[in-house]
Amino acid sequence: MGETIQLSAADGFELDAYLAQPTQQVKGAVLVIQEIFGVNAHIREVCDGYAEAGYAALAPCIFDRAERGIELGYEGDDMTRGIEIARGKLKTDETMLDLAAGVEHLTQFGAVGVVGYCFGGLMAWLSASQLAGVACVSGYYGGGIAASLDLAPQVPTTLHFGNLDAHIPMTDVQKVIDAHPTVDVFVYDADHGFNCDHRASFDETASKLALSRTLEFFGKNMG
Repeated sequence: MGETIQLSAADGFELDAYLAQPTQQVKGAVLVIQEIFGVNAHIREVCDGYAEAGYAALAPCIFDRAERGIELGYEGDDMTRGIEIARGKLKTDETMLDLAAGVEHLTQFGAVGVVGYCFGGLMAWLSASQLAGVACVSGYYGGGIAASLDLAPQVPTTLHFGNLDAHIPMTDVQKVIDAHPTVDVFVYDADHGFNCDHRASFDETASKLALSRTLEFFGKNMG
């Protein structure tokens, strides 16, 4: 369904992105922000799923700044490598330029929503306060959000967490709720990564419910 295209960021850097387009009438567009594992098979499947729901979906390869063609699995050395790239080799301001390039490309399809997972969940949170041209944001289990509560979303924002997530304790989730009462926060009886059916922590019930809420949220806020 999808294809690899090239984006050009405001500083001249060129990066790849995976674009999936719907075969039916386009409802709008969704910027999909990857986990720490790159734009791998799962993220491409996520884009394809949004395309099937009627949205043009684009996942920028934001690891291209560090190394091109990164596609990692979910265990062992791949996990370590993904963390090292996300935390040690990327600069947040450059990542935001790459995401902005994705938003700019998607505006041809209508209003643009953002969804992000894991590392991408944090980037989605940053996008809600820093990216122009975004209509709404849905973030999944974004580690680090509780440390960025001084950032106030400028667009409707919803967040999804698992209460079994050892990486994001419920005390951090409560901090988010307390600091930003206008943000819709949903908590599921699930672990970190519950949306990803490529990993052991996948939870079908939580995944389907979170997706239905996100699609309803996009439909409400993207016309």
